[in-house]
Amino acid sequence: MFITKIVGEKMNLRILQTLEFQQVKNQVKPFLTTAQGQIALTDLLPSNKENKIQERLFETEDAIHVLRLRGGIPVPKLENIAPHLKRIEIGADLNGLEVAQIARVLSSTNQVSAFFSELQELEIDFHRLYDWVEQLVVLPELTKQMTRAVDEDGRVTDEASPELKGIRQAIRRMEQNIREALDQLVRGSHAKYLSDALVTMRNDRYVLPVKQEYRGIFGGVVHDQSASGQTLFIEPKQIVELNNRLRQQQIAEKNEVARILSELSALLVPHRREIAHNSYVLGQFDVMNAKARYGKLMKAIVPTMSIDREVQLLKARHPLIDQEVVVANDIMIGKDYQAIVITGPNTGGKTITLKTLGLLQLMAQAGLPIPVEEGSQIGVFAEIFADIGDEQSIEQNLSTFSSHMTNIVSILDKIDEKSLVLFDELGAGTDPQEGAALAIAILDAVGAKSSYVMATTHYPELKIYGYNRAKTINASMEFDVDTLSPTYRLLIGVPGRSNAFEISKRLGLDTTIIEEAKQIMSGESQDINEMIADLENQRKMTETEYLELRQQLQESEKLQKELTKATELFYQERDDELAKARKKANELVEEAQEKSDRIIKELRQMQLEGQATPIKEHRLIAAKTKMASLHQEDALKKNKVLKKAKAAKSLKIGDEVRVISYGQRGELIKKVGNHQWQVQMGILKMTIDDTDIEAIAAPKQPTQRTVHTVRSQRAAHVSPQLDLRGKRYEEALAEVDQYLDAAILANYPQVTIVHGKGTGTLRQGIVNYLKNHRSVKHFEFAPANQGGNGATIVQFK
Repeated sequence: MFITKIVGEKMNLRILQTLEFQQVKNQVKPFLTTAQGQIALTDLLPSNKENKIQERLFETEDAIHVLRLRGGIPVPKLENIAPHLKRIEIGADLNGLEVAQIARVLSSTNQVSAFFSELQELEIDFHRLYDWVEQLVVLPELTKQMTRAVDEDGRVTDEASPELKGIRQAIRRMEQNIREALDQLVRGSHAKYLSDALVTMRNDRYVLPVKQEYRGIFGGVVHDQSASGQTLFIEPKQIVELNNRLRQQQIAEKNEVARILSELSALLVPHRREIAHNSYVLGQFDVMNAKARYGKLMKAIVPTMSIDREVQLLKARHPLIDQEVVVANDIMIGKDYQAIVITGPNTGGKTITLKTLGLLQLMAQAGLPIPVEEGSQIGVFAEIFADIGDEQSIEQNLSTFSSHMTNIVSILDKIDEKSLVLFDELGAGTDPQEGAALAIAILDAVGAKSSYVMATTHYPELKIYGYNRAKTINASMEFDVDTLSPTYRLLIGVPGRSNAFEISKRLGLDTTIIEEAKQIMSGESQDINEMIADLENQRKMTETEYLELRQQLQESEKLQKELTKATELFYQERDDELAKARKKANELVEEAQEKSDRIIKELRQMQLEGQATPIKEHRLIAAKTKMASLHQEDALKKNKVLKKAKAAKSLKIGDEVRVISYGQRGELIKKVGNHQWQVQMGILKMTIDDTDIEAIAAPKQPTQRTVHTVRSQRAAHVSPQLDLRGKRYEEALAEVDQYLDAAILANYPQVTIVHGKGTGTLRQGIVNYLKNHRSVKHFEFAPANQGGNGATIVQFK
């Protein structure tokens, strides 16, 4: 009934129940994977300390970042190991499952630590997560021992000790021997004495189901019988000794397992505090993960925090209402006004709006993401108080009004400038005139303590309250008269108005009755309703204009950003080109200066020499030529495309030309294609690109053509062997064609073509090509010691 006293940094517990904070935590709970996380969530309460709230919000923001990057922090399912650590602290030994659960905490610690080390190497920043990681204590050797000795379901493995491994091998051999012996009985002549041809177990010993009347056939020991008594489960005498030895080994196995678990328990004792803290940190990571996943589900965000208690919740949604149907509202308080009075009829959504503000504040102060849009911020309130719903106390025999007043008196006694107060239907439950007066007086009392307040009421007297009080504003919930239903939209600055006349008119009530009712209604009330109607119309017009202006502003901002980016890019490219040009110019100047200095030095040297011997004319001409060579040619003159076009235009059949690549003269025979000529060079006719042809200025003298040898300037660069291994078929044949021409120009009598053995395709292609080459005299595969059929020796005519 009464407000719980604040203890430490936690807020009063009654507000958590009133605003259903526990239901929100229940929504987060399914995302947890650890028992420690469950404990941490149970203990999670809103804080009223600014630094604590900021830390929690940072942690949630970090967890959302990890969720986007890597799908969350890798915290697996972990059990509560606190009881296990308590047991080993007092000297007790753990069982296999308990050791396995602790080992899982140890291995999870290693995994989480390695996970964040990788993120740290990638230089991914977090507000708080690395601080938590530093608290983890990695125990690699202990972890290795535990995971090697016990598997995840608590079974002690064979690798736990050599003794255990040997015992279990002996057990498996004995079980095999027993099965073989029993199988002989089941499948042999004794099978007719059995109720069923199978081997089973009773009292941990292998037995056979024998018909009651043949109990003496097998001898041995009777361990059990069927419900009817017709079947006896007998351990045949042939395997009694085998079963005894098996039982001994099983006891030895049990003792060895107990010894191993005792040893493992002792190993854990010195590290129990570190392990306990690791479990706690992993639980905190689990809660952060859960908050992030809850935020993703709710399309929630982490708001910013205002220490000045300026709340701005954009498109706020109540988290406990179906997110597909809930209406989002902008809720602001603290900056321009500290009090909001929501007026209007019931069932319009006033109470939900009140609860949305309070619950989202509680969630954020607990570090939870809240369902609002980006740009939202919360305040930091030392306390949140609420008087919502029917607070009638049957035990105290108080009326509804008395119950509300008792609660309000308690609230007024505790509030200060750091409090947020939520009043639902303030002043209800008594005479309307007195209730309205009390509501105004209570709001004034809250304002006198500089507290922040949102109150709902249906009293018309409070409609003008916001106009007469400083830092106070009216609000209402929108109602659609056309559909006769509320829209649940919060309208800040517009008080609520009665829609009874409009609704009655649409439902068919006679207009004369409606007009008479308006006459009966006081003029002041009618004027207020008309003022409110006018305000609503103005609001809708303003809202439409605002949306249009906002769209235009967004388009203008987009255009401005594009222009700014384009301008920056232009200036950047201009500066880069200028810098390149300056650098190139400086290089040219430096080069020219070096050359000119060198020429001047030579001239001075020659001048000194001229004291005894005059400088000859050809030496002056050479120096002048060197100076002239420093002159930079026009870029157009060096343009390869223009030179190529000019050369192609001037060439004609019969011209004597020089083939640049071979350094030999030849005669143009005919044009082949757009940019190629057939050139006669000695006995060779070759197709040459016109860019590789240079016309000889001197006129060609008619002479008798004689056979002579053409030697290429590149002869010295032609190898007597061509290696085609690893080349594609078409590429290899093209290379052979060019190589043979170069080899002929180099006057080689023969060459070797290495094509490899492979599939034989390339070899056969080269053979076919050589058969049709007019300059090839003879060809054959190389001797065995020179490659055999992996190479071909070619002789020229």
